[in-house]
Amino acid sequence: MIDILSVLLSLVLLMYFAFRGVTLLILAPLLALLAAALTGALPMLASFTQIFMTNTGDFIISFFPLFFLGAIFGKLMDDSGSARSIAHWVIARLGADKAILAVVLCCGVLTYGGVSLFVVAFAIYPIAAALFRDADIPKRLIPGALALGAFTFTMSALPGTPAIQNAIPMPFFGTTAFAAPGLGLIAAAIMAGLGMAWLNRRASRAASIGEGYGEHDEGLPEPDKEMRVRSQGEGFDLNEIEPANANMTNEPSFSLAIAPVVLVVVVNFLFVQLAVPRLDTSYLAEPLFGPTTIEAVRGVWSIIVALTTSILFLLATSWTRLASVKTSLNKGADAAVLPIFNTASLVGFGAVIAALPVFQAITDAMLGLSDGNPLVAVAASVTTLSAITGSASGGMSIALDALGAQFVELAAATHTSLEAMHRVTSVASGALDALPHNGAVITVLGICGLTHREAYGDIFVVAVLVPMIALIAIILLGTLLGGF
Repeated sequence: MIDILSVLLSLVLLMYFAFRGVTLLILAPLLALLAAALTGALPMLASFTQIFMTNTGDFIISFFPLFFLGAIFGKLMDDSGSARSIAHWVIARLGADKAILAVVLCCGVLTYGGVSLFVVAFAIYPIAAALFRDADIPKRLIPGALALGAFTFTMSALPGTPAIQNAIPMPFFGTTAFAAPGLGLIAAAIMAGLGMAWLNRRASRAASIGEGYGEHDEGLPEPDKEMRVRSQGEGFDLNEIEPANANMTNEPSFSLAIAPVVLVVVVNFLFVQLAVPRLDTSYLAEPLFGPTTIEAVRGVWSIIVALTTSILFLLATSWTRLASVKTSLNKGADAAVLPIFNTASLVGFGAVIAALPVFQAITDAMLGLSDGNPLVAVAASVTTLSAITGSASGGMSIALDALGAQFVELAAATHTSLEAMHRVTSVASGALDALPHNGAVITVLGICGLTHREAYGDIFVVAVLVPMIALIAIILLGTLLGGF
């Protein structure tokens, strides 16, 4: 019992100090070693060098290309004016009376194409503020609209999304970014449909009582130190964002702006479906390359090829619009470093906890709650850890590193589709991560200049409650019909 309390204490302290803005680079190793010391089950130095650092390094080796290329792609989309061009086109077609839908669609299109949610939030917020003011919709609903479009259905549900939350399960289950597309589309429809229904209902209620946009200071804030620290585990370093880019006037046409987004999805799909089956990958069985199999790496390879293709396209078509190609590339590359090290540190923390003898009892309890259903087991583990860490990617990585092999064995024993496992894992990562201490939540509220008290309630509904409903739905469908 004391050992379990020690683990819980480490988790609670991780959540508390992360919310207070302490970097995970310090918290993760320190609290992992605290758990080891309190239980007395593992030697301290060996736990740090052989367990924590080894697992941290393994995560970086596996996923650094995705963080790296994704950050460069997002920076180029921002600096070239492509993100704002897409937003302006969508808004011009929908009009001010569809302000909420316009903001959600703008965020959704950009994040589905691989643009970091932080880049999207900074690019779209000024446009959203103008739209909501013209439509006399309360400003407090903007964070909910940004959250719905940027970190719900496009992050975890839509098949093919290059988001890291959709990429992490691939090596564990031998799947691709298009795993269980039917389940993904259903989950996405539930999230988008119920989320829009909620936000529209809130806007109608505000209109009925005469609540308008309100009096607010509309200046786009410079990210403060606390906001930067809290955001660095979610895929982009705010130190590399320059809100002044919103003043750019020579935006590309919509067709040129949307082309890189389309390329990411299309090239990803074609590489998996057409290129991989034609490749001779027998060399992967050699010790020099792991050994591994094409099933374990094809998903990551396809996203690497897709993002690289889109980056080259952006450079070729936006060269003259970029103030400095070197600066954009450098800042994009730099923006990937802190996020992956923070997420990898969470993986190292989870590895130390998983190595403690008491973790087997915790595992047995969590698996026992699933009644032998691997979809329930993986959902329970991932949602719990994502909630505690405040990170979808971090919580999922901890769960899969510690229990991934057991999930695969349980899926095989129950004839459960690994594609369904992938999709449930991805959706589960985004079901409870958006709690008040989540870095993305804090950053979006900071960008909008609003407090948790003013706007978090709507974020909770569209980014926590609704995704949980979608998760339960696809668990039921996956259990009854398998992966489709």
